[in-house]
Amino acid sequence: MGWFFIRLWALLVYLFMFLPVAVVVLLSFNASQFDSFPMTGLSFRWFVELWQNDAILRAFQTSMILGGLTALISTTLGVLASLALVRYRVPGANLISTMLIAPILVPEVVLAVALLLFLNFLSINKSFALLLFGHVIFTLPFVVLVVQARLVSIRRDIEEAAMSLGASPVQTFFEVTLPLMLPAVLAGGLFAFTISFDDITGTLFWKPGGVETVPTQIFAMLRNSISPEINALGTVMIVLTVGLPLLGAAIARQLARKSGG
Repeated sequence: MGWFFIRLWALLVYLFMFLPVAVVVLLSFNASQFDSFPMTGLSFRWFVELWQNDAILRAFQTSMILGGLTALISTTLGVLASLALVRYRVPGANLISTMLIAPILVPEVVLAVALLLFLNFLSINKSFALLLFGHVIFTLPFVVLVVQARLVSIRRDIEEAAMSLGASPVQTFFEVTLPLMLPAVLAGGLFAFTISFDDITGTLFWKPGGVETVPTQIFAMLRNSISPEINALGTVMIVLTVGLPLLGAAIARQLARKSGG
C-alpha cells in the first residue's frame, strides 16, 4: 500500500506540473479567439497568424542565431576546458573546475544583475555581444559537465596506442578522441542551444533595446492581453525545447552504440 500511495502521489505531481502545458497546446488549436472550454473547433489559424507576425519572426530569428552562436562557443570552450582538466596536469585544476561550474550554483537573476552591474561599472553598454557573452557564461558549465563525464570514461591507453603508431596529438584527437566523445559533445551543444533559446531571466537584463528573443516576445505580448497567438507560440517553444533534447539523446545513444561496437 505504501508504494501505491507513492506512485499515486508522483502521478498527481506530474499532472500538476504538465497539465497546464497540455492545456496551452490544446488551446493553440482552438478555432475561437477566446481561450475557453468547450472548444468551438480545431484550427491551425493561430499558427498561420504566427507565421505572418513580423515581430515574432524577428524574435525567432534572433533566438536561433543567439542559440546557435551560444552552442558553438560554449561547446568549443567546454571541449577545450574538459580536455585540459582531464587529460593534462593543470595548476589549480580544482579551482578552475569550481569556477567553471559556479554559474549553475548561483541563481540566474543574481548572475544577471551582477554581470550587468559589472559591465555598467566598466561603462560597457548593452549589446548583442553582451547578451551572447551572458548566455555563454550560463551554458558553459552544462557542456563542461557532460563532456568531462564522457572523457573520463575514455581509456587513455587507446590514445597512447594511436600515438605509438605514429599519430600526432592533433591527429589522435580528431581521429580517436573526438569520435569517442562525440555523443557528449552533441549533447552538450544541444543543452547549450536549448537553454539559450529558452532563457528569459538573463535575457531581460542583458538584451539591448529593440532586440527581442522568443521568450521576451511572449513576455511582452502577455503585458497587453492573452492572445491565442501566445498559445501557438508556446506550443512551438515546447516542441523545440522538448523535441531537440530528445532527438539529441537518441542520436547520442546511437553514436555511443556505434563507437562501442
